Amino acid sequence: MAEKKEESVGESLMEKITEKFHHEDSSSSSDSDNEKSQPSSSVQSKIYRLFGREKPVHTVLGGGKPADIFLWRNKRISAGVLGGATVIWVLFELMEYHLLSLVCHCLILSLAILFLWSNATTFINKSALELCLALLPVA
Repeated sequence: MAEKKEESVGESLMEKITEKFHHEDSSSSSDSDNEKSQPSSSVQSKIYRLFGREKPVHTVLGGGKPADIFLWRNKRISAGVLGGATVIWVLFELMEYHLLSLVCHCLILSLAILFLWSNATTFINKSALELCLALLPVA
């Protein structure tokens, strides 16, 4: 019995769609034709939405940049996010690297680069990095 209902609903839906396409081809239009096409246009708008949603996926995901990344609208940014997440996963899961070790190694690397840059400035005759000098008043 449920199968008959599903078949009748599917057939009536297909009939409404074919009526919509056939009415667009005819050159005559009347009030009765417009009244018939209005319900089928609402049915047709439901057809293009996956699972009968009311809102587009972009709106459901919150819109903006995060939705664009999830929907792959900007392929470079989405690929970068996917690649970065993969590298982080490989570091922490497969290689069993720890966050504290990563932070310490990054700080050591930055100190080494600053040391080498400050020593290399004497050889290339370039001025050294000028860091802000904080003066504390004697009270």
